[in-house]
Amino acid sequence: MGQEYIIMLAILLCSIVGHNMSVAYAAGAVIILKLMGLNQLIDILGDKGIRWGIILLTAAILVPIATGKITLENIWHCFQSPAGIISLIVGAGVAIFGYLGVDYMKASPEVATALIIGTMIGVFFFKGVPVGPLIASGVVYVIMSIAQKFMGE
Repeated sequence: MGQEYIIMLAILLCSIVGHNMSVAYAAGAVIILKLMGLNQLIDILGDKGIRWGIILLTAAILVPIATGKITLENIWHCFQSPAGIISLIVGAGVAIFGYLGVDYMKASPEVATALIIGTMIGVFFFKGVPVGPLIASGVVYVIMSIAQKFMGE
């Protein structure tokens, strides 16, 4: 059994023990694809999966608008309260970090590996939700860019 199976099984086991079923389902699906020899599909998932996930997540976020649970009045109130204004600013900032993080994570394997491990630590030990790697990668990109400007690298 290759080390990729051992790592994936460990992730599956930790996610089951930690009651994080979204990670368990994802790990199980990838293990099944690997066992079935569908490496080309795994490559496609690795290449396009983040974009597909963003599309699905965005569609889920738009559902309350489509169902009428969020109205123009609700949207207008976002601009009138401190929490709403802060949420707008943070939402925009997180989207920018996510945008910066997509390509940076793909281009920097060491960052991707560390972010995945960090995300798993957050998920397994702190009941986190694994939505942070793109944003975290964007934050790392910004920090590294600032550091390079100050250090002249």
